[in-house]
Amino acid sequence: MPDAVVIGAGPNGLVAANLLADEGWSVTVLEEQPEPGGAVRHDRGVDPDFVNDLFSSFYPLAAASPVLKQLKLHEHGLQWSHAPHVLAHPLTDGRCAVLDRRVDVTAASLDQFEAGDGDAWRRLHDVWEDVRPDILGALFTPFPPLRSGAKLAYRLRSAGGLRLARSLVLPARRLGEEEFAGEGGRILLAGNALHADLAPEAAGSGGFGWLMAMLGQTYGFPVPVGGSGELVRALVARLEARGATVQCGRRAEEIVVRGGRAVAVRTADGDTVTAARAVLADVSVPSLYGGLVAPEHLPSQLADDLRRFQWDFSTFKVDWALDGRVPWEAEQAAHAGTVHLADGVDELTRFAAQVAMGQVPDKPFVLFGQMTTSDPSRSPSGTESAWAYTHVPQKIRGDAGDEKISGAWDQQEQEVMADRVERQVERFAPGFRSMIRARRILAPPTLEALDRNLHGGAINGGTAAMHQQLVFRPAPGTGRAETPVPGLFLASAGAHPGGGVHGAPGAN
Repeated sequence: MPDAVVIGAGPNGLVAANLLADEGWSVTVLEEQPEPGGAVRHDRGVDPDFVNDLFSSFYPLAAASPVLKQLKLHEHGLQWSHAPHVLAHPLTDGRCAVLDRRVDVTAASLDQFEAGDGDAWRRLHDVWEDVRPDILGALFTPFPPLRSGAKLAYRLRSAGGLRLARSLVLPARRLGEEEFAGEGGRILLAGNALHADLAPEAAGSGGFGWLMAMLGQTYGFPVPVGGSGELVRALVARLEARGATVQCGRRAEEIVVRGGRAVAVRTADGDTVTAARAVLADVSVPSLYGGLVAPEHLPSQLADDLRRFQWDFSTFKVDWALDGRVPWEAEQAAHAGTVHLADGVDELTRFAAQVAMGQVPDKPFVLFGQMTTSDPSRSPSGTESAWAYTHVPQKIRGDAGDEKISGAWDQQEQEVMADRVERQVERFAPGFRSMIRARRILAPPTLEALDRNLHGGAINGGTAAMHQQLVFRPAPGTGRAETPVPGLFLASAGAHPGGGVHGAPGAN
């Protein structure tokens, strides 16, 4: 009988299992899929000569995470690689904002938009450097972060605290307008905010965009050498070296509660795995409280709150094997690992408004990953392993592109949407489509089939909006890993601090 049973072998579940094993606990991890990793996996399914990440690819939060740092995964073979530039956001007029780990390079790119914006970026970076240790401490520790929070409050007093606090809750559009005279800095903030489901006009999107941009400025957007699954391979190797077991192809169907306490997990094959001390669930919040735990074991107030639980946007992804490098009009984009594709903040706002109205965007905001540029081992020399994703509504009411995409996501709708994504890339890289050797489409139902936590293609474990963060995540008053059932803990991105590959929910 293991001390702990962990449901889900995503990065959070594996981090939790490793930390318990470090404390001498015996641990069994149950994973529904045939391999571990959750949304951190790669394969050669597009072309045998190309490595493509199935889900996530770039890991600034992993690079910044003290949780992952303490695991010393390099001792288990994990290596990181960086593209020459972190991120590029080209415009159709040929200008391009560049985020680079060298502050002077980032600043110089913004000065091309408006003289003086480079200094404005340096000022934002100076603030980041002053508060970074305590922001990261608050971000990656259980809520409320008493020690880091106290230090952060002290630093904020000396750094113009109320002014900074105001800046962090501003919408990205407003923060960009206040800090930058030109478009370059503004699109870096707004584009990074839309890595989550935060529109340029959403409260707090400015702070989130600033955080993501500064993480990239300091840590880059690194990738594991050989594919995203190398991060998981290292976590599993470390765990198994400590005597724990990871059992794949074992779907959890019920958390057994006896005497008011979680005591076991019943699997789809009829087996019951008893936990002597704890059950940890690296699963989505609705799956935990709407399925694995019977309603009679939960407070009625929680069930009522969860009816208000909000998923983040759905995701539509395309993977490519390219016969050459992407022919970007803006040369700087050729050297970036991540490229944002939208023609300015107004186009980002238009995109987000269409998603909010339930429409499939006609000009999707595309996040484009150049994996061979980031890690040359991903494909043969002179080629590119690439992907792009965009967001679509969870519930589709119409198609702003007038191609009758309904959300059925049959083969025809998938092909139509993939073509739309490729046309958006072509706007910034004429000739891109002629480079395609092969492509793979991962529509929202496909993503969910590969990882049940990605409901409708949602990749953040629930919205990143302020009303479902901190003490409100996943529901009011439930900002910690503890659940209403003793012995049961929420260890997924549905818990504070939320989505991203950093291990904090599992560690908490």
